[in-house]
Amino acid sequence: MNYSDFLDRKTQLGCDHGFEPSWMPDNLFQFQMSLVEWACRKGRAAIFADCGLGKTPMQLNWAENVVRKTDGRVLILTPLAVAFQTVKEGEKFGIEVKHRREGLRNGDRIVVTNYERLHYFNPNDFDGVVCDESSILKNFDGETRKAITDFMRKRPYRLLCTATAAPNDYIELGTSSEALGELGAQDMMNKFFKKVENTTSARQEHMSGFFRLRPHAERDFWRWVCSWARAMRKPSDLGFDDGAFRLPPLNVRQHVVKAERPRDGYLFDLPAVGLAEQRSDLRRTVGERCDMAAQLVNAHNRPAVVWCNLNAEGKRLARSINGAVEVAGCDSEEHKEETFAAFISGNVRVLVTKPTIGGFGLNLQHCAHQTYFPSHSYEQYYQSVRRCWRFGQKNPVTVDMITTEGQENVTANLQRKSEAAAVMFDNLVGMMRDELKIQKHNDYTNREEIPSWL
Repeated sequence: MNYSDFLDRKTQLGCDHGFEPSWMPDNLFQFQMSLVEWACRKGRAAIFADCGLGKTPMQLNWAENVVRKTDGRVLILTPLAVAFQTVKEGEKFGIEVKHRREGLRNGDRIVVTNYERLHYFNPNDFDGVVCDESSILKNFDGETRKAITDFMRKRPYRLLCTATAAPNDYIELGTSSEALGELGAQDMMNKFFKKVENTTSARQEHMSGFFRLRPHAERDFWRWVCSWARAMRKPSDLGFDDGAFRLPPLNVRQHVVKAERPRDGYLFDLPAVGLAEQRSDLRRTVGERCDMAAQLVNAHNRPAVVWCNLNAEGKRLARSINGAVEVAGCDSEEHKEETFAAFISGNVRVLVTKPTIGGFGLNLQHCAHQTYFPSHSYEQYYQSVRRCWRFGQKNPVTVDMITTEGQENVTANLQRKSEAAAVMFDNLVGMMRDELKIQKHNDYTNREEIPSWL
């Protein structure tokens, strides 16, 4: 490889590369049509729409327009066990979508596969790429993020769809920008952020950031994000009627269980500080927390999702809950998809799994009860809750948060991240609504004022 080839491999296609959509089905909502039209005209764009607002129909219709424009192919990347839902959604709109695990077949136009299967596909076979639940790109140094960015680098049409863009830190928006051919993550940090000294103690270091948005650059930063992204939590954020897109109540109940015995060397439990102490506290209280979850779910016969973080938790929960089936990381993709489909159809009453396995993309509106063991990841918490509490849910949703006295700092950190995510979405939505509209001024019809000295 010579130096010119090396530079070409690193170079992105930049600038707008869009077109006017040629096809739009009648069964899309008006706000969905508006976003699809904008994404087609943009060519490379991000849609940060809340759960249940129809990101899958929007990305499918965007893909169909790209295929009709280019007479080529579009690849849709989804989290594990979500591809089968995309195929079914395509059938509703008359869009032919093929689920492929090991490469293309003759006649394929729109292909859906899991992120883990990306290495079976050649980027040169596609004109467009869609990343469903694109928050996976937040892993700055992750191999998955690098592989996806490299795959998309030369594709003229790209679409990112997620409900939780940068829930923990604005800097994570840089990975989405880089994937679309805008500013790279490091370039974005240099332009809009400043590095600050970390004055916290070593035991609190994981709770603090090292970069802060420059105060004088805040408005320019959000205007820049809005140049390639659209964010909405409900249709009225973009000026449309909310209609049926109103959520039922969400009831989050806190349960603090007491460990049978305190940590070694302590007379009573204190809040764990640092990841090592917090993980030790979790392992020590597996029985108490799982028993509480089983008690809550066994008290009724309705569907429920029981989220866990440790393998030991999943096995214990599956044994102690009536009608429960566990989906573990070691299970085959076929078993995962079959179990998720069985839960959605009502053949399985209780689903036990981890947020990293089933917390992204699944539509579980038929279920209105969850139990959750909190961790530091706000993204996992938000996505897990939103599997059930999403537009289309007809009943109030109950989430039982089960924690211990030692996990006090974890709960506080999760709350801090929740507030930061709310601020981010307020900024995005407010900037699009107030800053990017065209103000028309007519200064030629004002009556002249005669100075008093005349």
